[in-house]
Amino acid sequence: MDPKEIIDFLQTAARSVGAEVTSPWFYLQLGLILAAAGIAYAAEAALRARFDTTALTMRWPVPLRRLARVLIGSFSTALFALLIIAARVVMAHSTWPSRSYLLVVAAKLAIAWLLIRLFTSVIRNAFLVKVISLSAWLVAALSIIGQLDPAIEMLDSVSVVLGGLRLTPLLVIKLALLLILALWLTNIASNFAESRINRSTDLTPSIQVLLVKMIRLGLMVVAVAIALSAVGINLSALAVFSGAVGVGIGIGLQKIVANFISGIILLADKSVKPGDLVTIGDSSGRISAMKTRYISVAAGDGREFLIPNEDLVTQKVTNWTYTDKNTLVKVNFATNYDADPRRVCKLAIEIAAAAPRAIKSRTPNCILVEFAEAGMKFSLTFWIADPDGMDNVKSDVMLALWEAFKRESIRVPYPVREIRVRGGTLPVDTTVEVSS
Repeated sequence: MDPKEIIDFLQTAARSVGAEVTSPWFYLQLGLILAAAGIAYAAEAALRARFDTTALTMRWPVPLRRLARVLIGSFSTALFALLIIAARVVMAHSTWPSRSYLLVVAAKLAIAWLLIRLFTSVIRNAFLVKVISLSAWLVAALSIIGQLDPAIEMLDSVSVVLGGLRLTPLLVIKLALLLILALWLTNIASNFAESRINRSTDLTPSIQVLLVKMIRLGLMVVAVAIALSAVGINLSALAVFSGAVGVGIGIGLQKIVANFISGIILLADKSVKPGDLVTIGDSSGRISAMKTRYISVAAGDGREFLIPNEDLVTQKVTNWTYTDKNTLVKVNFATNYDADPRRVCKLAIEIAAAAPRAIKSRTPNCILVEFAEAGMKFSLTFWIADPDGMDNVKSDVMLALWEAFKRESIRVPYPVREIRVRGGTLPVDTTVEVSS
């Protein structure tokens, strides 16, 4: 369509609109449409105030509950369409049918929107519902007013040729809609496969995550290929972009690709898996999820550390539950030189053995480590069945040691500082002991 044809079309449309606006029947139809819209809105507000949809459909199945919510939400549209149809019938019997054409258009648009809302009620994604609803209603509106074919021709008339590929706005719109539909169906299929895989007791958690990722990726590739083929794009025509994509991956997407490959390696070698207790650098916690780019490590204080997969491959990782969940707990303490070290070791072993989470089959051990300046240093070790909450276990044992030392009159050493003050108000060479 050249510029002259566009100008002629706009001039013709402007003359038609001007002739209609000057007609009194146009304002009569516009008034009826506004009145019907006001009545429909007021009726829906009264219906919502009288009935509580949530309480009414509480025990209904989920599909019926969603359908009821959509029907009540579209009540104003349905009532508006009925009122407009009634007004159209009255005007068609009272005057020429051409004088109520605007009512016909309004009724068709309302019915089209109502049907679209009913069909999209099965979609749970709110954003996807809006995109599909608005796109379908726009196509229906253009078809109702008879401008769908001209709009398609105009969108297909502008093109950009890249290699052997001819890109037009119409092609881009079709491809976008098909991709949205294909990816939505892919998400449903992958979620179904994930639920079946997660229920399988024969697969380890890492294998489950690996299978889910492979299925999602494979379905996504198939969906994109089908969408491209459906709009007539030959996949070989995209070969011109392969060089640019390769350079982009090599330069700008190094970390993304590295994290993706590292995630596949981690899932395949089973070095870490969901539920493991790990320490990576300064971050400690239990692995709650393994994603394509990172793993999520949940700490005990409500925080979650998102650690790139590449770090787990290239850095030192402490996996407390890799092959055995049994964990050695080490408690360091000291006493003064007045205490009997053998009695101290025996008392510490008894306290560790009495700990609720200590493994009874493994006897605790306590050794004298050093004769330090401030006192004797000891190391108490014992085993627990699970590293989760290890700090709490250590705290309980240390509190029990403190109570036992108080009971047995065993003193814990503390540093003593001497300050010699020369001159001033204190006598010369006076020694002041400051304990801390």
